[in-house]
Amino acid sequence: MTAVKIVFSSTTGNTEGIAEILEEEFQALDADVEVIDADDDVDEDVFEDADVCVVATYTDGDGEVPFNLQEFYEALPDIDLAGKVYGVVGSGDSELYPDAFCQAAVDFEAAFEATGATKGADTVKIENAAEGDDIDTLKAFVAALL
Repeated sequence: MTAVKIVFSSTTGNTEGIAEILEEEFQALDADVEVIDADDDVDEDVFEDADVCVVATYTDGDGEVPFNLQEFYEALPDIDLAGKVYGVVGSGDSELYPDAFCQAAVDFEAAFEATGATKGADTVKIENAAEGDDIDTLKAFVAALL
């Protein structure tokens, strides 16, 4: 069974909802899924026993990685994830922050590239909460990662 770990950060609940959708979709495809809230102090070995590594994040302020993911983000490029597959999902508000829309997701993708992991799917950028077509996009994202 494929082991999947999803690390998420959320303040409004939008990204937490995305993580829940991802969890349900991975489970529907018979993956063993663990969802980890970044408030629970994500450490460098969080993906050690995962086959698929996912980060779901919002973008803070004018393009910053959320505070509770900052240390993990900074350490990520130095972690050896060779042989694993990764994917990133971001939520954001393009109306309020057009120049920084989902920038934290873009930054996480760049950090993952340095780990030796294989990009399993294009980064998904969602406007605020996932609904409608976003659900189909997340289903395709999950299928691509497996």
